[in-house]
Amino acid sequence: MKDSMRNKLGQLARRLEEIDAQLAAEDAARDMNRFRALGQERAEIEPVVARFHDYNRAQADLLGAQEMLTDPDMKALAEEEIHAAKGRLESLESELQRLLLPKDPNDERNVFLEIRAGTGGDESALFAGDLLRMYLRYAERQRWKTEMVSASESDLGGYKEVIVRIEGAGAYSKLKFESGGHRVQRVPETEAQGRIHTSACTVAVLPEADEIDDVKIDPTEIRIDVFRASGAGGQHVNKTESAVRITHLPSGIVVECQDDRSQHKNRERALKILAARLKDKQLREQQAKEASTRKSLIGSGDRSERIRTYNFPQGRVTDHRINLTLYKIDQIMDGDLDELAAALTAEHQAEQLAALGEA
Repeated sequence: MKDSMRNKLGQLARRLEEIDAQLAAEDAARDMNRFRALGQERAEIEPVVARFHDYNRAQADLLGAQEMLTDPDMKALAEEEIHAAKGRLESLESELQRLLLPKDPNDERNVFLEIRAGTGGDESALFAGDLLRMYLRYAERQRWKTEMVSASESDLGGYKEVIVRIEGAGAYSKLKFESGGHRVQRVPETEAQGRIHTSACTVAVLPEADEIDDVKIDPTEIRIDVFRASGAGGQHVNKTESAVRITHLPSGIVVECQDDRSQHKNRERALKILAARLKDKQLREQQAKEASTRKSLIGSGDRSERIRTYNFPQGRVTDHRINLTLYKIDQIMDGDLDELAAALTAEHQAEQLAALGEA
C-alpha cells in the first residue's frame, strides 16, 4: 500500500474517533442539524475505516506467519498462512482503493427522468412508453417513489415526451448512466410483412437541484407564458389557462408543464425542472472541462450518442459503452436493471482508478 493511501486512511480513522466523541457530547444532542451532519459523515467514513482495520489485521497475520518460517515444524503451516494473508491484503487494498474514489456529490439526490421519442415516428413513441414502464418497474423494485410530472402522449398510446420525478436513496447513482440514445429493433404490430424496424429515444437523468443552494434563477432572465392545456378531448380538455411554459432566456431552455389543473402547481413543477436542467448543464460543462485531457468512458453522458440497443427478435440488450450483451430482454424491460447498473458502475470505477494511476 502506498504511503499516501495509508496516510489518508489514517486521517479517516482519526476523524471517526473525533466524530464518535462529538456525537457522545451533550451539546451535539441539543443541535439536531449538527447531530445529523455528524451522523451522515460517520456513515460515510465508518465502512472505509472498518476495511482499513481489516487490512491492518491481515498485515499483522502476514508478519506473524513470516516469523513462524524459522520453526521447521511450523514451516508448512506458515507458508499456507502467508499465502492466505497475501490474498486477503490484495483483495482489501483493491476494495479500499474503490472506497477512496471521489464521491459524486449528486449520487444521493432524487432525479427527473426525461424520455423523448426520436427517429421512428409512432414506433419510437411506443418505445418511449416501454422505456417509461421499464424505469417505473425498476423504481418499484428499489422502493423509490415516482411522480408523473409531464406527459405528451402519442395517438397510439406511447409518449412523444414524458418526465417523471423519482425519489429515493441513491436514485441518481443508479440511474445516471442511463442518459443517452436508446435504440430498439423489432417488428412493429402495424408491420404486415414482418420486417424489423429500428427506432430510437433519448433519455436524460437530471439530479434534482436544491431549492436554495444549487441554482439561482434570476427572475429577469425567464419568460413565463400560460396557455390552455391540450388533451384528448372531453373532460380532459382544460378550459382555463393552467398550462405553463417557462423560457430561460440566456440558455434557451424551455420547460412546459400542463398535467395539473392548477397553474400554480404547474409553474412550481416547471421551475424545479428548469433548475434541474440548469444544474445538469453546469455539471456537463464542468465534466467537459475536467475531461479535456482524458475522456471518461462512462461519464461523458453524451445524449446524442447511442448507448444501448434493445433487439427483440434476438432477445438481447447490448450496452455499447462497455460491450456488454445480455440475452434477457424480457426481464430487463420488466425493470431488472441491476446487472446493467452494476457493470456500468464497475467500469466507471475502473476508469477513475486508471485516471488516478496516470495522475
